[in-house]
Amino acid sequence: MDYGSMAADVLAFCDTHSLKNISLLGHSMGGKVVAAVALSPSLPSDLLSRLILVDMSPAKGPISTEFQSYVVGMKEIEARHTKSRKEADEVLQDYEKDLGVRQFLLTNLIPASPSVPQRFRIPLDYLEQGIKGLGDFPYDSGKRTWDGKTLIIKGSKSKYVNRRNIPIAQQYFPNMKLETLEAGHWVHAE
Repeated sequence: MDYGSMAADVLAFCDTHSLKNISLLGHSMGGKVVAAVALSPSLPSDLLSRLILVDMSPAKGPISTEFQSYVVGMKEIEARHTKSRKEADEVLQDYEKDLGVRQFLLTNLIPASPSVPQRFRIPLDYLEQGIKGLGDFPYDSGKRTWDGKTLIIKGSKSKYVNRRNIPIAQQYFPNMKLETLEAGHWVHAE
């Protein structure tokens, strides 16, 4: 699970469906994916017209330990064979205090059936193995650029787009515009 591979998947999808002159929008991890698409040497010149990154910068950096703890909590939900979303949320409360984040994590929970306990759609072992790479980015700043229209939307209460990584984003996307909305990281939900 790395951004270069995910960008290649997006490019393959666009090629399969003969897409041209598209806009790509990505939030958080998806923002890094669409940024990697725009910077890919394999990007067809007629594919991308506009790029929107929501509360994410293409900067490299270590992933916060909170994300690793989410996986631990999700694995505990499966190990306990919880039967309801309420039970699952009670487990997650030990790992995340914010109800909105817990609700987001639980959107990937498949409800229990009489013979099968709740489980997550995402294979948690795979997620656990790949989570450290989420802070990475396949390109070094100053090495590749995309000159198209780029909008970066920042949540005013979020730390993911900040004074340290805005200049890095500008190196990749010289025609970027930054907009700040009164929100946290979950800009689209708030």
